[in-house]
Amino acid sequence: MKNILISGGCGFVGRNMVRRLAEDANNRILFIDDLSVGDHADEWLDYPKVSDEGNVFKYGENGRLIFIKDDFRNTLFNLNNKENYLNEELGLGFDRVHEVFHFAAIVGGRAMIDGDPIQVALDLSIDAEFFYWISRHKPDRVLYPSSSAAYPVDLQAETGSVALKETDINFDKMGQPDMTYGWTKLTGEFLAQITAKHYGISITCIRPFSGYGEDQNLTYPIPAIARRAARKETPFEVWGTGKQGRDFVHIDDVLDVTLLAMEHITDGTAINIGHGRLSSFLEIIDIFTEFAGYNPPIKQLLDKPVGVHSRYSNMDYVKEKLGWEPKISLKEGLRRVYDKHCKEV
Repeated sequence: MKNILISGGCGFVGRNMVRRLAEDANNRILFIDDLSVGDHADEWLDYPKVSDEGNVFKYGENGRLIFIKDDFRNTLFNLNNKENYLNEELGLGFDRVHEVFHFAAIVGGRAMIDGDPIQVALDLSIDAEFFYWISRHKPDRVLYPSSSAAYPVDLQAETGSVALKETDINFDKMGQPDMTYGWTKLTGEFLAQITAKHYGISITCIRPFSGYGEDQNLTYPIPAIARRAARKETPFEVWGTGKQGRDFVHIDDVLDVTLLAMEHITDGTAINIGHGRLSSFLEIIDIFTEFAGYNPPIKQLLDKPVGVHSRYSNMDYVKEKLGWEPKISLKEGLRRVYDKHCKEV
């Protein structure tokens, strides 16, 4: 069987990746999360629980899906300081981890990024310990999720914004990324490239733009707007003017291209994941309120944090390198989110 470790495995992207990889019965998955923002596996994993011992929970046939409730930094400390920690101390039979998906991070919406930047900077400590372990353990393949926040903010202003290309990040000539979150992800990319080059490990980096999906929590804009539209909020509140825009991409597309990229990119190179389309928050509100069948007035909340004005991807490199394009249109993806929230209000 293939042994897979997923950090941050109960967060939005992490749990969707756990579910996707669990479809292959030959995958034995260990996922770790402290549940600071994620949901316990009991709530979303559609496999029977076979054991529950302390902070270790096993699911599925032969307990091949294993959830450890813990801060990933604690796990990394043990991995880096105790030989055969997973196999001997935890008794998991993981003599070697073959693939690693590293989603553990201090995450949140704009309120977190702007409101508590030093807490977000703790990602630096997580990633440093992570790449140190990777350089010693040498798994077959590693995924490091960076972020579109790593791009220079001067390319995302109200005037002069451009579709961001992978080459707009150049470690020889740096631009300023978005707050400490952008700096941590940019540093993670640099560590990934060093680790791939110096230690001969296959590493893929991705720069997702604004990912969304049916099970994303309400601290993120797409589900929050969908829920408020389902409740027919009026007037409809928007942070800032609502004219600021993002590149929204459905989680299923994110997973598809991530797994494809891991088959073709091994040197720590980062790829964009987006639609290549800029959508304003006013446009998102229009779509959701159209689904809800009403046309409310808009109330601008100009005191709220909004981040950069325009952030969207240039997807030419991914199309050329991987032959990939997103399958789920914006309207189809938003419809899925809206229908889910309609059932809950």
